[in-house]
Amino acid sequence: MPATTSGSRARRILCPDPAATTKLGLALGRVARAGDLVCLQGDLGAGKTHLAKAFGAALGVTETITSPTFVLMAEYQGRLPLFHLDPYRLADAADALAGGLIEDRQAEGVTLLEWPERLGDALPSSRLDVRIEGAGDDPRQITLVAGTPDYGRYLDAAG
Repeated sequence: MPATTSGSRARRILCPDPAATTKLGLALGRVARAGDLVCLQGDLGAGKTHLAKAFGAALGVTETITSPTFVLMAEYQGRLPLFHLDPYRLADAADALAGGLIEDRQAEGVTLLEWPERLGDALPSSRLDVRIEGAGDDPRQITLVAGTPDYGRYLDAAG
């Protein structure tokens, strides 16, 4: 059941296996709209890229989605452009902004941002936070937080 905290809505989901994480990613991708920002948080090996692959599949992306750690941003074509960003190797938001990591053209598609904490206060409040806890073969506890009411559709889609 969604919870309300500080004006945000949240939903916790237990994903006992990779198939459940895939199912969640597909559900989230189906309700994506142009201009959406989805922040994927979790330790190394938590499943951020796994979830991104399913999200992209729901958008109709046919290319293989991989972690953009070394290229910072990968762009894929689907029913909406998918911009997959990973500022893990950047020092702070100033580096990201100076390097053009956040661009106006991303308003035309959906942006999946791994390691959003690297951008700190530069992140807008209008976003969906996907917090993934767990790694390896352990089940994942995934918390979805809608930063604004419009992002509540993601919580609804998650069931």
